[in-house]
Amino acid sequence: MENDTKFLDSVVKALVDNPDKVKIVRTVDEMGVLMTLEVHPDDMGKIIGRMGNTAKAIRTLLRVVGMKNNSRVNLKINEPEGAAPRESRASKSVDEAMEDLKI
Repeated sequence: MENDTKFLDSVVKALVDNPDKVKIVRTVDEMGVLMTLEVHPDDMGKIIGRMGNTAKAIRTLLRVVGMKNNSRVNLKINEPEGAAPRESRASKSVDEAMEDLKI
């Protein structure tokens, strides 16, 4: 197992409730290394984090690991099959929200 795969595996398994469902696929091409991560649907929130901050931090750390090994490392997080579609943050207009408040 490569250093970047070991690193990602240990970080992700420490974060999730279902470490046995963690799957990492490593592919190398002319653009660098692509790490594709799949986790249990219940663990997606833990991997993404609030506003995507956990995923951003993991990606940053992977880039550092890649720099130490003279490669460019990117992370793709696959959305689990059958996951409910995410709703947009702005699901209501300002007028609708004010009407709900009845001010």
